[in-house]
Parts: sequence; structure tokens; C-alpha cells
Amino acid sequence: QVQLVESGGGLVQAGGSLRLSCAASGSILSINTMGWYRQAPGKQREQVAEISRDGSTRYVDSMKGRFTISRDNPKKTVYLEMNSLKPEETAVYYCNAFISYSRDGRVRSDLHWGQGTQVTVSS
Repeated sequence: QVQLVESGGGLVQAGGSLRLSCAASGSILSINTMGWYRQAPGKQREQVAEISRDGSTRYVDSMKGRFTISRDNPKKTVYLEMNSLKPEETAVYYCNAFISYSRDGRVRSDLHWGQGTQVTVSS
């Protein structure tokens, strides 16, 4: 069974920094695009950033220059470095990844999500 587990969330003051991690595990054959999303209370989940297998990145405009997404392919882990955090960025942050894995003797490819990690930015 494939799992994504996030860590690194917590409470930080406005202007502070946090580094989130998301590690994949299971019968994984390959991991394609990995990404981060967030969902604030009462709002829809929104994309933050994504990174391809070869390291190409894409960010939502409001996060460019403050957030950095990276990945370590041998560790099957994606990271999100967040700087100059704002109170309105308080949310549950989720990672996702498009993963090819083996199950029941067959190769399958699906989008998987982590359980989320809470980031709270105090003013």
C-alpha cells in the first residue's frame, strides 16, 4: 500500500519560516509529479507548488519568491520551504504525488494524497 506522510507543520509567527516534508512509502516503482496544496478553514483546497520528476518547478504567483519546492528522489520525499509566512496562510498543507506501484501483480498509477499537516501563522 502506498502512503504519503507529511511532517514539519506547526505554529510560527508572521514573517517566520517552516519546512514541510512529505515521504512516500510502499511498493513504489516510480514517482512522477509531486506537489503541495493547502486548505484554509472554510475555503477550497488550492495548489501551492509542484515539481516534476526531473526537478522542474511551478508555483502559484502569490508564493513565488517565498516558497521553494524541492525533492529527493532516492528518499521519495518532497519538501516545501516556506518563508515570510502570513497569517492568512494558516491552513492544512497536503502533499500529493502521481505514483506508479505494484499491487496484485499488476502495475498501477494513481494520484495519492497525504493526510495533511497543520500550519498556523500567528499575527
